[in-house]
Parts: sequence; structure tokens; C-alpha cells
Amino acid sequence: MKALLIFIVILLILAFVLGGAYFTRRNQMAIKKEAVNAAWAQVDVVLQRRADLIPNLVETVKGYAQQEQAVYGEIAAARAALVGAKTPADKIAANGQLDSALGRLLVIVENYPQLKSNENFMRLQDELAGTENRIAVERRRYNEAVQDYNTYIALFPNSLVAGMAGFTRNDAYFKTDEGARQAPKVNFDFNKPATAPAPSQTPAPAHP
Repeated sequence: MKALLIFIVILLILAFVLGGAYFTRRNQMAIKKEAVNAAWAQVDVVLQRRADLIPNLVETVKGYAQQEQAVYGEIAAARAALVGAKTPADKIAANGQLDSALGRLLVIVENYPQLKSNENFMRLQDELAGTENRIAVERRRYNEAVQDYNTYIALFPNSLVAGMAGFTRNDAYFKTDEGARQAPKVNFDFNKPATAPAPSQTPAPAHP
């Protein structure tokens, strides 16, 4: 009888220890998951701010480059996909498309230096440059939060707790594919001297 009582006490102690470890790890996973959600919320804010700036920027550029309809269509489609995306993974994919389309717009702008006289354009490009910098900061913080969460739930015995508690890996990272262009650098420096035209390849007429 005494041995049975000791055995029951040992079981209760083990249950208490294991239960405490389980709930401690589960709570930590919940904290890290909420950190990911909070980091994403900040990313979402700056992505929306850029999406709000782009239509005005495009309309201003159109006043000088009306013929670039293909690029404007790409930007409109990418922006619509970003605004309509419901999940972080979908928004990250749409943001990559918008990055690419916006990069082509900035190339077009470089061919129209007369835009420097447009005060609305200069104000918009300053706001966009600040937003791009903020996106880079918040994107890095979000990726770090996701990595921290994924690493924690992958470690043993955390992986056992994660499986029982329903915590799964988050693969919605901001990734840069090999060969993909860098994030757009908004720098409209129109003070650079114009490139001299290439010399004519037509041979000069021979003098009599």
C-alpha cells in the first residue's frame, strides 16, 4: 500500500512537471506567433501606404509619358492584386509583382527629366522613397520574427508540443529569388549631366 502511494505521488509529480513544461512551451509559442502577427501588421501598413501613393505617382508620370500604357497596366494589375490579397503569402507574392512593375516605371521616369519641374511629382517621389525605406525595415523585422518562431517550434521537445498544440511552420517569408532585381531605389537625380550621344557611324564624305 505504501509503495502504491509512493508510485502515485511520483506519477503526480511527473504529470505536474511535464504539464508545466508543456504549457510553458505552448505559451511561448503563442507569444512568438503573436510577434509574427504584429510584425506582419506593420508590414501591411507600409505596403498599403505605398499602394495609396502609386496611383497619384502614375497619373503624374502619365502627363509626360502617356504612351507607356503597358507599364501602367502592369502597375494597376499588381496593385489590385496587392490590395485584394487576403493572406500574407498572397500579399508577399503581389508585392513582388508590384516591385517589378514599379522598377520599370522608374526607368521610364529617368527618360523624362522635365518631371523635375513638377512639384507634385517631387513630393510624391520623396514620400515613396521614405515608404520604400520603411518597407525594407519592417520586412526585415517580419522575417526575423518568422524565423524565430519557426526555429523555436522545430527544436526538440518543442516540436512535440507544437504538434499537439497545433502550431505549424510559417513559410510566408519575404524572399529574393536568385537573379531577381533588388528592391526599387527611388532616386531621381536629374542633376547628372546628360549622356553625350554616340558618335555617328556614317563615314564622313571624302573631300575632293
